[in-house]
Amino acid sequence: MCPRILVFILLLIPTCASIAQAPANGSAANNSGANGTATKDTAECGIKSIQTCALHVAQDEWGIVTAPLRLRQPDALKVVSFGLGTTLAFATDVNAMEELGLNPSREHNANTYSNYAGLYAPLGAVTIGYLAGIAKHNRHLQETSVLAEEAMVDSFILNTGLGYGIDRQTPMQGNGKGNLWPHGPKTWPDGQSMPSDHSILAWSFAHVVAQEYNGWGTKLTVYSLAASVSAARVIARKHFPSDVFVGGVLGYYIGGYVFRRRSKEGPVKNDFSLSSVQTPNGKGIELSYNFSH
Repeated sequence: MCPRILVFILLLIPTCASIAQAPANGSAANNSGANGTATKDTAECGIKSIQTCALHVAQDEWGIVTAPLRLRQPDALKVVSFGLGTTLAFATDVNAMEELGLNPSREHNANTYSNYAGLYAPLGAVTIGYLAGIAKHNRHLQETSVLAEEAMVDSFILNTGLGYGIDRQTPMQGNGKGNLWPHGPKTWPDGQSMPSDHSILAWSFAHVVAQEYNGWGTKLTVYSLAASVSAARVIARKHFPSDVFVGGVLGYYIGGYVFRRRSKEGPVKNDFSLSSVQTPNGKGIELSYNFSH
């Protein structure tokens, strides 16, 4: 069995179990209120309440998957923009990759960067952030770490399902044109190029952090990181531009959904600050971060 399918199944087992154990009624079990907006419950996810974490992931995943059924008129412009952007990117994918050209060294470096910045760094950040939050009794930092991880798990589950459903070849597979279901079900799966795993994970992580610590410095940092990861996946020829576009949009949406659904501590502003400093080599700019929140 493909390792990716195995991981997907292992994630679905606690998810399905959590849904089965969720109460049929009550605000804690509802994904949305009467007006279709996300509602919050009082249970908290933590290292001592893994079942609650699995339940939250299950509830949020259901809310994310069924979101198209709750679309309202104000959402129409966003949906149309997403569709047009995806269509445009998809139509220009092959030309974009041809213009990019082949460069093994550049591709290797871009792949290495995207793995560290798009996978290892976010996972390390949520782990260190959660432990630091416990040590410093900083509930806001704990919440940020938990919600960012929940968003990434939701993103991974959705992206895995979409990847196998779309079955698109990567730029390095087949004829390099990113064909969908190139050989039908006979050789399935042929590729999981769309959406991009790295992109959806990086953007879901970034949106949660940017909402929890919503100063401009944080937003600039995390969104720049996510954008660079998306670009690196294309440069590494692991994905087409449309793959990272779709992954980025979905990741951004998932991060925002999880934040609105689960955040209790609220955003903190002005976490980053810039100031001029005098150095032996002349004037410079100092970037500082306030850990006191």
